[in-house]
Amino acid sequence: MTRAYRIYDVFTERRLEGNPLAVVFDSDGLSDQAMQAIACEFNLSETVFVHRAENPVHAASLRIFTPGRELPFAGHPTVGAAIALAEHNGAAPGLGLVSVLEEKVGPVRCAIRLSADGASFAEFDLPRRSVELGGSPPREGLADALGIKSTEIGFENHVPSLWSAGVPYLLIPVHDLGVAERVEFDPQLWEKVAPFAEGHLASAYVYCRGGVHHAARFHARMFATDMGIIEDPATGSAVAALSGAIHRFDALPDGHTATLIEQGVEMGRPSYIHLHIDANGGKVENARIGGHAVCMAEGSLHL
Repeated sequence: MTRAYRIYDVFTERRLEGNPLAVVFDSDGLSDQAMQAIACEFNLSETVFVHRAENPVHAASLRIFTPGRELPFAGHPTVGAAIALAEHNGAAPGLGLVSVLEEKVGPVRCAIRLSADGASFAEFDLPRRSVELGGSPPREGLADALGIKSTEIGFENHVPSLWSAGVPYLLIPVHDLGVAERVEFDPQLWEKVAPFAEGHLASAYVYCRGGVHHAARFHARMFATDMGIIEDPATGSAVAALSGAIHRFDALPDGHTATLIEQGVEMGRPSYIHLHIDANGGKVENARIGGHAVCMAEGSLHL
């Protein structure tokens, strides 16, 4: 049996930038072991498998795999799959579409705007608000794992903290772009210091204020050996977790705040993730993540 697939570059408007994603259509009948093996074969940070939705009014059910394990939720597979499904199904460019994708974290509402000759755009409401899970390891251990000085960790009100909006991340603020660029992640030292959360070793999300791109408000890098990822060019689930930290440490006022986060610059895969936070009564009422994606390749799996 042949199954069609496409590869998208996500959180970018340019091919060969952003975060690559494999989207496998018509995945009903594939076993968990087969999907994990296919994800390893593609060897991208994530591969998403499109299944028939349990609820007939929803667009599809998604299973998301890294080379190391399955995820209940992830950002660039959600954005990429929403666009891929709309394009695969022949939706007309220029129209605003709304669809719901079923993920293990729950239903995810997406809005899509297709382009006739360039990168399309999609954004989704976070299926879970970001919550703080607990304390952080000592800065000395974190600094050793990142190859920087302990005095270079933290800026303004931002301190290391553990958050999750479906996938846990230890968010590590660093002083500036220079420190972020110098990070040399040591997986063995990270395993000694990183906390376990929600059944898995927390991944490292290093961030600072500002960016190489003039419009970026934050610059980030993500390392996740537990997922089989040395470094990720763009991580929507980490930005989802970061939404809670931004609201807390920046003391966001009630109302709407739009933030652009860049990632993947050090990898030569610049990515741009749009984060929108709506706060009310001193709490995050809603948050959504968006970005562009462009098809890079397509083909068939023979299995």
